[in-house]
Amino acid sequence: MAPGSSVDYEPPQSPTALAGLVLVGATVAALGVANSPLAPLYHDVLHRDVVGLSVIHWVNDGLMALFFLLVGLEIKRELVVGALATAASRLLPGAAALAGMIVPAALYVALTIGHPTAQRGWAIPAATDIAFALAVVAALGPRVPPQLRVFLTAVAIIDDLGAIVVIGLFYTAQLHLALLVAAAGGIALLAALNRLGVHRLWPYLAIGVPIWLAVQQSGLHATLAGVAVALTIPLRDGVGSDAATGPLVRLEHLLAPLVAFGVVPVFGFANAGIHLGRDAVALLFTPIPLAIVAALVVGKQAGVFAIVRLAGASGVAPRPAGTSWRQMHGVALLCGIGFTMSLFIAGLAFGEGSANDTMAKLGILIGSLVSAVAGYVALRRAS
Repeated sequence: MAPGSSVDYEPPQSPTALAGLVLVGATVAALGVANSPLAPLYHDVLHRDVVGLSVIHWVNDGLMALFFLLVGLEIKRELVVGALATAASRLLPGAAALAGMIVPAALYVALTIGHPTAQRGWAIPAATDIAFALAVVAALGPRVPPQLRVFLTAVAIIDDLGAIVVIGLFYTAQLHLALLVAAAGGIALLAALNRLGVHRLWPYLAIGVPIWLAVQQSGLHATLAGVAVALTIPLRDGVGSDAATGPLVRLEHLLAPLVAFGVVPVFGFANAGIHLGRDAVALLFTPIPLAIVAALVVGKQAGVFAIVRLAGASGVAPRPAGTSWRQMHGVALLCGIGFTMSLFIAGLAFGEGSANDTMAKLGILIGSLVSAVAGYVALRRAS
């Protein structure tokens, strides 16, 4: 919560450490299966057709709509009654998130000059994986002040919002206007229900399904429907009611464990299974993975930490109270964990299962791992 905020709200407590471990386990399992005699079966199942879409598409377009629905709920909650509820509270994490997107993207582009196909992946290192990053913070326990956790959460939420905008603007296929109009009509209907004081969740979820179908066929990525629906969910049951028991938070409590222990691990298992043969080390030094590792490990921390130092030195926005510059640098390193959203954007940029997608995944895995370890060590020493 922002300092001085008067809202009567406590955010949902999510089991981030355990969720992070489950995601790590799913990733390790995917790598193990993809490098075992079961690899042909693994890839065959993922590309098997089920009701017109492959299994991997159902995971990335269907299940991940729930992930983006939860992200949308978190964004709305934080902006209205949470840590980003005031203009002052948004300034420092907002600037850090923006710099943490621009600097790694620019570094990626600089390192892939002369490779036009590779440059399609410029947005891969843009977003921070909040589950992994908060899992590292949770593992450090009381060594990390609560203010740092709030700052990291705010940065991750803002650059998730930025990544969603990037997906909509830059990774969109040919648009079908009629379907977009239908989806927009559905969103307008949900907004009207909100204005009319409809506080039951089922009408929003029931209308959300055809909205997802329309967006899925329109050319926009289907997961954007999840965010759009989330923004229409009422925060409170009525005027003067408690936000902590309103429809938005009820749905967030319902979705949080499902996404943390179901959707995200399944996504990780389906997308992290890359073959690590003898040529993996050589592939790491090709433009795509090398640029991703550099952007996540160097670009992310440089962008986030530099803007925080600049804001502090100029007096525009001091660092969170009770924190040190060494701790802030540790958090900036953790912002380089880009696992879930980075894998998602890589599939959009290069095509799921393509050679470039595989190289991007290699860079994401290594860059995120290095950032996690470096951030953990930096925060442990700083404390």
